[in-house]
Amino acid sequence: MSYRFLPKAELELNQAIDYYETCQSKLGLIFFNEILFAINNIMAFPYAWSKISDECHRILLKSFPYGIIYSVEPNHILIISIMNIHRKPFYWKNRTEIKI
Repeated sequence: MSYRFLPKAELELNQAIDYYETCQSKLGLIFFNEILFAINNIMAFPYAWSKISDECHRILLKSFPYGIIYSVEPNHILIISIMNIHRKPFYWKNRTEIKI
């Protein structure tokens, strides 16, 4: 199984990496590696994490206040949001036609 990002999710990822890199050298890389670890877990066990709607799941990162919102599509995992969990919970819901 493969994965792909919605453009806004990819932008969120890049902004978070840039932010953490300004906080401390290499912290952006550490954040990115944790994202990749979570995505690998999603690909191995796509239905293991909390459902937040009929079609969306969320996995939380261990060391950063972020979650990955994703859906399981027929041929891939769709990353809908790299969500800062301190933001409004469903700000990303209009990114897809998935019903919340």
